[in-house]
Amino acid sequence: MGKRIYPTAIETVHGPDPFERQSFTRAEDAVDALVWLYERNTRFLRDSFVGLAQGGDLLRRYRAFYPEISITTSSFAMIDSRHAYGHMPAPGQYTTTVTRPDLFRHYLVEQLRLIMRNHGVPIIVQESETPIPLHFAFTEGSYVEGAVADRINRPLRDMFDVPDLNATDDLIANGTYEPAPGEPGPLAPFTAQRIDYSLHRLSHYTATAPQHFQNFVLFTNYQFYIDEFCAYARGLMAEGGGGYESFVEPGNLVTDAGRSDAREGAVPIRLPQMPAYHLKRRGHGGITMVNIGVGPSNAKTITDHVAVLRPHAWLMLGHCAGLRNTQALGDYVLAHAYVREDHVLDDDLPVWIPIPALAEIQVALEEAVAEVTGLTGYELKRIMRTGTVATIDNRNWELRDQRGPVQRLSQSRAIGLDMESATVAANGFRFRVPYGTLLCVSDKPLHGELKLPGMATEFYKRQVSQHLTIGIRALEKLAAMPSERLHSRKLRSFSETAFQ
Repeated sequence: MGKRIYPTAIETVHGPDPFERQSFTRAEDAVDALVWLYERNTRFLRDSFVGLAQGGDLLRRYRAFYPEISITTSSFAMIDSRHAYGHMPAPGQYTTTVTRPDLFRHYLVEQLRLIMRNHGVPIIVQESETPIPLHFAFTEGSYVEGAVADRINRPLRDMFDVPDLNATDDLIANGTYEPAPGEPGPLAPFTAQRIDYSLHRLSHYTATAPQHFQNFVLFTNYQFYIDEFCAYARGLMAEGGGGYESFVEPGNLVTDAGRSDAREGAVPIRLPQMPAYHLKRRGHGGITMVNIGVGPSNAKTITDHVAVLRPHAWLMLGHCAGLRNTQALGDYVLAHAYVREDHVLDDDLPVWIPIPALAEIQVALEEAVAEVTGLTGYELKRIMRTGTVATIDNRNWELRDQRGPVQRLSQSRAIGLDMESATVAANGFRFRVPYGTLLCVSDKPLHGELKLPGMATEFYKRQVSQHLTIGIRALEKLAAMPSERLHSRKLRSFSETAFQ
């Protein structure tokens, strides 16, 4: 079979052989077809690019397309309404482009199984009309010979499709996407190109490959927590894993259970902007921890990208300013509401939208605090308060006229103030990822109670280990829940995509 040739006024476009659309009644078979089609099409682009260094035709254009899933329903029949996902909002045709089906295999199989069970319809796999950008055909770790670039004397975008930011957006996830009349509705919250964009950003920001990310994520704003997490994970690996299979650090350093040294990867020359660490379990059921640094901009950036992996939960563990005189340094703050003065999400999620507490997350966190500290019931109130956390974008807000912010904080009943938690929670709400926040009071600026250098060292040494243990324990409780219980219907709007 010959290659497809698309005549145009100025060039010919070459691509792989046509792919005949296929119908499947088993989710596994449909995903197998997606994997084969995606690998074939991306391999064509990679081979075409490398072929230019070996005398390939520089006057041709090379193009291949993302795979696409298409599903059609014709009934308003009621399904199991207890599930937050896995069903279409109305009869019609629904589609989504697919990238990296090898990485998303478990997720795709689960989503397609639910849809077929609820609607009794086949899954159609075909090629989409969305070209795969050359940049995204090279996955992380790919190496491009310099000889290829040296031989190319035409702009790359004259010969290959390149990322199109005009078609890479969050309209579906934001609930603002409106299909044109006659067009199919969206099947998933993210398109293939939007996912590819984030997968490449994740490698850049965290220095670890996307396949290492786990379904349960801890975000922190302090390196102390990362150091403690690494010590804990390395100890587990040396002792046999304790149910975890491996530990991955920046540079894709992989240490397997039963070992004390990494078997692959390389220590990066310098740490990335937001280094990630992964305590892995089968089926991505382990824990990822990311040091997001300080500020709402970082918090939004990393959660924008982690969201495409469709994790089951993420939690913020960090420090905050205690706003009440009755709080002490080292007390915990369990957020059940947020004041959003971070501003980075105002265009995507207006501040008048409430960010609700999620019962499953709140219970897991409270139970974890009780188990780790040994305090229960009324005694637990000695060290933990549940209340509103305010997130602000000005780290030095204390240096301004305090009458405005202090009045707002008091009226909102806030008990803690930081720069990341509301952003992490709001982006969880926006992307339908269950979220929660447990902070530790590290200073009380309204009451003149600031840490002296010696006090700070001792405080961190004592408190970080306990705080991290609570976060890990909470995520392990959530991991033990069925995913359909964890993904709350609170996070679903009137007309949602069938995919979680």
